[in-house]
Amino acid sequence: MKALVLEEKGKLALRDHIVEEELGPRDVRIQLKVVGVCGSDVHYYTHGAIGPFVVREPMVLGHEAAGVVTEVGSAVHEFKVGDRVCMEPGIPDPTSRATRLGLYNLDPAVRFWATPPIHGVLRPSVVHPADFTFKLPDNVSFEAAAMVEPLAVGVHAAIKARVKPGDIAVVIGAGPIGLVTVLAALAAGCARAIVSDVDDDKLAIAAKLGPVTPVNVRSRDLAEAARAETDGWGADIVFECSGNEKAAADVFDPLCPGGCVVYVGIPLEPIAYDVAKAQVKEARVEHVFRYAHVFPRCIAMLSSGSIDVSPLITRTFPFSRSIEAFEYAASAPRGEVKIQIDMQDQA
Repeated sequence: MKALVLEEKGKLALRDHIVEEELGPRDVRIQLKVVGVCGSDVHYYTHGAIGPFVVREPMVLGHEAAGVVTEVGSAVHEFKVGDRVCMEPGIPDPTSRATRLGLYNLDPAVRFWATPPIHGVLRPSVVHPADFTFKLPDNVSFEAAAMVEPLAVGVHAAIKARVKPGDIAVVIGAGPIGLVTVLAALAAGCARAIVSDVDDDKLAIAAKLGPVTPVNVRSRDLAEAARAETDGWGADIVFECSGNEKAAADVFDPLCPGGCVVYVGIPLEPIAYDVAKAQVKEARVEHVFRYAHVFPRCIAMLSSGSIDVSPLITRTFPFSRSIEAFEYAASAPRGEVKIQIDMQDQA
């Protein structure tokens, strides 16, 4: 069974790697078809750790995935062999207090694909709980389905923001998470999104997603752009998706009085937080950690056409070239949003 294995920081191998997985009564076995390359996967490759999660032994990468059911457990009745599916990569402890409160994404014991020491899914097949597996409509491709995981972050953020019809949103950062947040905010009812970045190629992609005003903050002040779009009032919502410490420190500048800031991107270092700016606007502040209860919503919107993720898929590599895919992603090429790996040529 060939898998893409992170041997240690900076060293990948495409090699035989057996992950022992027994099929339980409520499990399904899934043949992987498409896997997305996430920024966290790349960060483990380049840095060997994200916060307290440290790669201490070889680990299979990948957690944005779609595939086909090849086997079902004895107590699984909602799936059959041949069903096309996507999977939520985090498996919480069903008995934990967080899970019982419906906050399963905050369960400290969650087992999340490609988060040490849990193996990811850049391999031929995976065993996964049926309860965190979702059937795909015929008109949702494997490529779009592998985007449900990052899209879920944006949808969760829009729910946290309590978007109202006609709201104006600012989205800081035009990377994958920023752009899925744009799609989610517009689908939720925002009349317009103002998207900031320093990459003109990514901003050009953002501009094609709907009523979007792109702002390159190297040449234009974001707060000024927000005021220009809102008769001087400011944006109703600011989604901070960049994780950039300087950008995150300025979130209250483009916000209107009484508006909402949602922190989506996770900074690698502590940020400056201007309490006075937040107070004088009575800003409501929300935070997002992954997502909960949104995969069915995402799939429904993809199927209906209210969200189209295809413009965000900018490059695809075959599985046989997956090391090259990660090397390319790690180079931070301009204009690339989501890189995916086609698993069809698994060896």
